[in-house]
Amino acid sequence: MAHRALRQMMIDRLGPAAWAKVERETATGPADLISLCVYDDSKTIALIAASADKLGLSFDDALRVFGRYWVQFAELSSFGPIMDFTGQDIVTFINNLDRMHRSVVLAMPDARVPSFTLLDETRQNLRVRYRSDRTGLEAFVIGLLEGLLDRMNEKGTVEVMARAGNTIDFAIHLDRN
Repeated sequence: MAHRALRQMMIDRLGPAAWAKVERETATGPADLISLCVYDDSKTIALIAASADKLGLSFDDALRVFGRYWVQFAELSSFGPIMDFTGQDIVTFINNLDRMHRSVVLAMPDARVPSFTLLDETRQNLRVRYRSDRTGLEAFVIGLLEGLLDRMNEKGTVEVMARAGNTIDFAIHLDRN
């Protein structure tokens, strides 16, 4: 599904010809766009790197833009109802993310899903712990969290607060005046 989302983002932003160039550069074909398949991370990274080049963005900026786009794409897909059940506000959604990811693993047993834990909550700040055996995706997670803020009609910023091994703590600063 991630490859399909990236394809759609590129088509939305730059048109089908730009995506066709990404496909050629990365030797991507229809088999790489099948939903509910688990692909090697190197394929996804190559697709994002080629897309970043076409978008004129750094790799991390492209990851962030893609993370934000992913939320929109997922809510318009068959994941939309699952996202609705996961929560209608940012706190409930984050608290239910691991449950939602467990349902993904039921459909795709080989999926390597992350874990999210809400560590602290005040009216204007959330601290979220992200754990994953994948490295280098913090910009994508920032984009995801920003996309969730958009989805929940919240305004705010997201930043990395701490890193330790496979764990990253993010701060979400909410603009709630």
